[in-house]
Amino acid sequence: MELTELQDRIQQLEKENRILQKKLQRSQASRIELELINDRKEALLRTTIEDLQASRTTIQNNHEKLQHQAQELERTLSELKWTQAQLVQSEKMSGLGQLVAGVAHEINNPINFIYGNLLHARQYAHSLMQLIQAYQSQAPIDEINTLIEDIDLPFVLEDFLHVLRSMQTGAERIEEIVGLLRTFSRLDEAELKVVDLHEGLDSTLMILGSRLNSKIEVIKHYGELPKIECYASAFNQVLLNLLSNAIDALKHRDHPKIMIRTSATPHQIQIEITDNGIGIPQHLQAKIFDPFFTTKPIGQGTGLGLSIAYQIITEQHHGRLQCESVVNQGTTFWIELPLSD
Repeated sequence: MELTELQDRIQQLEKENRILQKKLQRSQASRIELELINDRKEALLRTTIEDLQASRTTIQNNHEKLQHQAQELERTLSELKWTQAQLVQSEKMSGLGQLVAGVAHEINNPINFIYGNLLHARQYAHSLMQLIQAYQSQAPIDEINTLIEDIDLPFVLEDFLHVLRSMQTGAERIEEIVGLLRTFSRLDEAELKVVDLHEGLDSTLMILGSRLNSKIEVIKHYGELPKIECYASAFNQVLLNLLSNAIDALKHRDHPKIMIRTSATPHQIQIEITDNGIGIPQHLQAKIFDPFFTTKPIGQGTGLGLSIAYQIITEQHHGRLQCESVVNQGTTFWIELPLSD
């Protein structure tokens, strides 16, 4: 090979070498850039996993708390039923007594609110669990990004916090109501029983025997009454209250009398309790069934007796309780109970 050809060959090889070196440099730069990108992705992935694990811990804690609250709500509703029975059995109620009528509605609102939000919370938790599992299983980035888009992660994270705050508000309201109910004692609800109302009247008069004493004349005009299905314990509480009020009204009367009259039609039973006591002024008669209203001196009445009686007759037995009174002549209460067809 001639010298000229050899020199040309060397120059060509040097040129190719320079080209290869430039390619190598570009390849190394690309590799470094790729490594930097991978490092950033790995750092972002680690941060995301840590955030999701923290979110999972929060979700688990909140889920356990919500389960506990749901159980507490069920217990609270049971306590409300006990409370209604206790209100019939006792007049030892103070300011909380007037809340009983509306407490069922008040407590159902936050209960329904929390249970409605529980569904969303469960769905959000499930979506986040899927995402965490995808990260933990080192699924491809494209698959993870698709999952993030499918569950709408930004919305889930934002709305999940809103749902939890809303549920906390409902739980705080329930806690307030439960605190009120804890002051009540618990008694079994009375059961429906077929009873003889005359026996109930006579047993009530016997209980009040020491208060009736020999001065008060009790006149009984009992008609023919069929046995009736009712809440016997609650109904006897009504009789006890009406007869006790009649006795109270007869103080300082010269010839105190209580007349009890019963009658029946094909559709209803009527019980009439009349006293010849001091009577109730006309302008007060519209208030006598209101909670805490009383004409008795301070310390001698809670003002719940007639309110409870009215609730028992109208709500539990779907009947009517009415009053008619004339000052210095006396008072009459009528109980009307429907008969089953």
